[in-house]
Amino acid sequence: MGEGAISALTSLTTVVSEAEAQSRFSVSFPRGPRAPRTRPEREREAALLCAAKRIVGCDSAAVAVTAAGSWAMEARGRVDEPRGPVLHIVVVGFHHKKGCQVEFSYPPLVPEEGHDSSSLPEEWKYLPFLALPDGAHNYQEDSVYFHLPPLTGDMKCVYGVSCYRQIEAKALRVRQADVTRETVQKSVCVLSRVPLYGLLQAKLQLITHAYFEEKDFSQISILKELYDHMNGSLRGTTPEGSQVYLGLSPRDLILHFRHKVLVLFKLVLLERKVLFYVSPVNRLVGTLMTVLSLFPGMMEHGLADSSHYRPRSSVSEESGQAEATPGSEEFVSVSVTDIDGSAGGCAARPERPAVAADGHLLKPPSRGSPESSESDWETLDPSVLEEGAPKSMEALDSEAGAAITEQPQSASGQAVLTQGLVSGLEEDQYGMPLAIFTKGYLCLPYMALQQHHLLSDVTVRGFVAGATNILFRQQRHLSDAVVDVEEGRIQIQDPELRRLMSLTTADLRFADYLVKHVTENREDVFLDGTGWEGGDEWIRAQFGLYVHSLLATSLQQDNEKLLADYGSSFVSAWKNTHNYRVWHSNRHPAMSEVTPGHPFQGQYSVADVKLKFSHSVQNSERGKKIGNAVMTTSRNVVQTGKAVGQSVGGALTSARSAMSSWFSTLAQPAGVTGVASGQPSAKP
Repeated sequence: MGEGAISALTSLTTVVSEAEAQSRFSVSFPRGPRAPRTRPEREREAALLCAAKRIVGCDSAAVAVTAAGSWAMEARGRVDEPRGPVLHIVVVGFHHKKGCQVEFSYPPLVPEEGHDSSSLPEEWKYLPFLALPDGAHNYQEDSVYFHLPPLTGDMKCVYGVSCYRQIEAKALRVRQADVTRETVQKSVCVLSRVPLYGLLQAKLQLITHAYFEEKDFSQISILKELYDHMNGSLRGTTPEGSQVYLGLSPRDLILHFRHKVLVLFKLVLLERKVLFYVSPVNRLVGTLMTVLSLFPGMMEHGLADSSHYRPRSSVSEESGQAEATPGSEEFVSVSVTDIDGSAGGCAARPERPAVAADGHLLKPPSRGSPESSESDWETLDPSVLEEGAPKSMEALDSEAGAAITEQPQSASGQAVLTQGLVSGLEEDQYGMPLAIFTKGYLCLPYMALQQHHLLSDVTVRGFVAGATNILFRQQRHLSDAVVDVEEGRIQIQDPELRRLMSLTTADLRFADYLVKHVTENREDVFLDGTGWEGGDEWIRAQFGLYVHSLLATSLQQDNEKLLADYGSSFVSAWKNTHNYRVWHSNRHPAMSEVTPGHPFQGQYSVADVKLKFSHSVQNSERGKKIGNAVMTTSRNVVQTGKAVGQSVGGALTSARSAMSSWFSTLAQPAGVTGVASGQPSAKP
């Protein structure tokens, strides 16, 4: 049914509804006046009724009107049906002259273009290089996660999942003219509204395999079916529960990085520039996103603004803008009057004054134009953050918090999420997720070489990014910390930052507690997959407890002992970050149930001395040198012992053989001598 027919049926239904309403009004209130119907209205109703009879195929006006209304509602429902989470299915190929380029998109990336157009929106110009990453030719197949900035008017991050493969050109049934190399590399990509990385990857891998098995890349029907299937199966799916964490294993992360996982966690809390480096790219993005999954609510609701940044050109075009200072990257202040513009996809709030918890009158949020929202950062007077902050809380239990040892009940459908007034993110009663990836602090699971300029862009406060190109790793001055995933090493150049990242005794106890449980329960969890202690959900619960306790402790202004368990200098630096200032500006009712203090606070013991020494040896340069020297010495001693053993063993064997021969000679009769083979013995 065409749009014209739908419009006609809808109009007819509206007219009939108005007529019925007038009729009911006159019946209910017979003395009331009835508005006279004008001649144009009567003519319009008659024309629509004739159209309904013709479309429905019935002469009865009542039947025609009823059917028309039903059809109009169904047809309009199909037209206005909300779109699913998948925005586009894209195929990216490598052209021998043009490089990486889009070969197919459904629906088209540019509405005015066709499915086979290589045109891209300006905001997504790096899409081909993200979907087909550097060094793809070194691997037969792999997958990658990446983020794209929002298009104009859409203030939410676009989540990309790509699976790429390569096939020998001679294996193709239909070889196109532009195929000049021995192998063909292509990537099938899904652009989604929701961060269901692992789920999308699992579906996409199967389709990519089937697409390549066709050996004819002009067969695109399977890609269109993929789009319809994904939107049909995922429509209405919210990023909650186990679907978000599919493919992300904190257990493997702790087994590889051990105590240093907590260092990574604290680096992100401080909103530092953290660069992950490893190849292949699937291992890279998996490690990076697993670290972020340790933050409560981050994967579900905390990445909506993670790819939104102001382009460099918009900075130069602004007149009279103050130059960026070195301290501007420490934190960002946001403005209540412009908050809604950055809260991409938020429901509109009523236009009435809002009153803060302390009685201060806040201006109602107002949404700016897409252009201004895209290029201008929000600013909030720091005094609002300080004045709006809770001055005091209810008395909290002073007993030390214990680690979570029992599996909590599923919170599905029980968690209450509200729209954060300042952060613009959906928050729970604890204020989670923290507003880390907002206001120019980026999350780029994979960064292409063409995006290298973002590392030094003045409009980017910081980033958590992944790269496979060696050039990123060599330019260490552009990052605060470089994480070598292969070696499990974190390289921090700034001595002051290294001091902030030093784990306290309580932190080491916490990290050691995680490592021991993961190591001890490793076999059981892998065998049946139902283990709780030492499992993935258990680890996330521990980090959730850590963050909640840290937040509760930060409100204890005059208790230096509690703050020292987290590191007083670290807590002071964290309080200056944007995410803490936003959290501190609101009240969070559930925080009254959290006990302040480190979950592993306690008296210093001999076990702590051993733990501290072991950690120092593993992480300090001097400790590494001592450890390497000890290992080298031990190896040499073992090798020397083997050599000595072989020499002594050889000498003993030779001596034993000689003695055996000597005794055999003595045992022979005196007149008997050796006789040559085949010769008769001589007689006297």
